[in-house]
Amino acid sequence: MIRKLWAFTAGAALLLVQGASIASVDAPPNEFSEETKACIACHKETSLGVVQQWGDSKHHRAKVGCYECHKAEAGEIDAFIHEEFDKKAIGKNKPISIIVSPKDCSNCHEKEVAEYTASHHSQGGRIIGSLDNLLADVVEGNRAMVTESFPEGVSAAVVNGCWQCHGSEVKVMKDGSLDPATWPNTGIGRINPDKSRGSCSACHSRHKFSVEQARNPENCGKCHMGPDHPQEEIYYESKHGIAFHANKDKMNMDRSKWIAGEDYDAAPTCATCHMSATKEQGVNHDVGMRISWNNRPAISVRPETTDAKMDLPGQHVKWDERRDNMKNVCSACHGESFIDNFYIQYDGQIELYNNKFAKPGLALYQAALPLLPRDAKFANHLDFVWFEIWHHEGRRARHGASMMGPDWTQWHGNYEVGKHFYGKYVPELEELIEKNLDSEDANKKASALALKNLLHEILSDEFVVTDEKTGKEVKSTGHSWFIGKMSPEEAKARKESREAFIQRYGEQTDR
Repeated sequence: MIRKLWAFTAGAALLLVQGASIASVDAPPNEFSEETKACIACHKETSLGVVQQWGDSKHHRAKVGCYECHKAEAGEIDAFIHEEFDKKAIGKNKPISIIVSPKDCSNCHEKEVAEYTASHHSQGGRIIGSLDNLLADVVEGNRAMVTESFPEGVSAAVVNGCWQCHGSEVKVMKDGSLDPATWPNTGIGRINPDKSRGSCSACHSRHKFSVEQARNPENCGKCHMGPDHPQEEIYYESKHGIAFHANKDKMNMDRSKWIAGEDYDAAPTCATCHMSATKEQGVNHDVGMRISWNNRPAISVRPETTDAKMDLPGQHVKWDERRDNMKNVCSACHGESFIDNFYIQYDGQIELYNNKFAKPGLALYQAALPLLPRDAKFANHLDFVWFEIWHHEGRRARHGASMMGPDWTQWHGNYEVGKHFYGKYVPELEELIEKNLDSEDANKKASALALKNLLHEILSDEFVVTDEKTGKEVKSTGHSWFIGKMSPEEAKARKESREAFIQRYGEQTDR
């Protein structure tokens, strides 16, 4: 059963973000409910900081209090009777819950929750079945953390790492309290006891729920940082991030209306590009509606492809429409040719990574699997080498290009991909081939021969892939130098270019 709030008007509904939907047209209250007054009286003594945060919020000014958000209905799985509240509140046996879920927030913020529920963010809890979770659950962890909901144990690495960003499935224990392996948790795709997905407080931190904080790049950096998706670090390297830090005091980030080019023009933040309003677009809590490549998988794909796999509404919104949405954001500060040329550069990086490294690399890994000495995932060095090529280094190259961070694109991205593809991956594959080519096991011998032929085909620039951008079959080129088969024309051109460089600048001994 959906928890009921009393209804309030636009003044209370336009609270957390510009463009908030209005769930009702009834008059707002002109004072706090008796239940909320009872909460405040006690919590001023026991948790003053929470009361102070709430007191500085727009919720407070709209007379939306503790009870209106934490109210529960009898029979809800996480509902409980708070003894002190029960003593003081008007009436008896009024259940409350600790978790305020998106379903609760939707009583007033219906549009925002609907958009959020349709987004990849809300699906973050799916990590439970991913390779990342396997790493934290098995490779990094063990089953030593035992709780009521996990009598056989759960990995503390999962609990403290993966689930804190992606979200846990919150478990309610027999006494009505929340299992410590799953709570506290503000993961973006948290699976709540009422079966809703997500956590609004992942971005709008309780209990102030500041829109200004949600617009800051650091807010996204809780999860979007680190070796495999360093968006925060890339942003700070980019001209956008540099401009933001130089002009933060000119950004008007606390305004209710916050339109790029109108209310601020000094710099964009993460929210500007992915969520916030333009003169033509409203705020959108589906962060995928302006993204034209999904760079999370080993091979970059169009976002509607992954939306379809998760049966999200975005499966019906094509990548070019999403790109137009983002171009509209860019146009607040940039001209058409600048924007169009940026996307040509970005698409070129995706094409390079996909066709030269990702598709051949994945084909080689799959061909090598029958030859690996251990069957378990991540039990072989080759598993880690390939995983880091696409999951860490390949993502950095792609994300760096998408956000105009050249150092992340090059030295943390493309360079690392190339170094490990040719310096680790290919040599390990060659070693596997050598070990198994004369094997007495007919299957291993056949697999080794197939891998040898595939590797030769790839390094000879004869491997055919389907280009994600055009849908056409093309050859995966750029490898033949490694086996000394660069074409005479290309070798000559590169030599002439090198000689011209030396003539102009002199010999660069450190290069």
